[in-house]
Amino acid sequence: MTMETAILENIKQLPDDIKKSVFLYTEFLVNQYSNKSLEKVEIQSPKKRNLFGSMKGTFVLPLPDDFNDPIDDFEEYM
Repeated sequence: MTMETAILENIKQLPDDIKKSVFLYTEFLVNQYSNKSLEKVEIQSPKKRNLFGSMKGTFVLPLPDDFNDPIDDFEEYM
């Protein structure tokens, strides 16, 4: 079974509104890649997004004991 026949068999099983979406998407692909040679076309995988908090504990700095104390230079503003 070739790729084309497998694609056509899958499309036959879809409802009509989805078939229209598939048709529009294939037109988009043809228009996008019509000027490029098929050898140069690269499929880009989506970039992985970093999860919030994934770097927790990686950067541990030694903090001074008076870290939370008021800064002397800002006394006139307090």
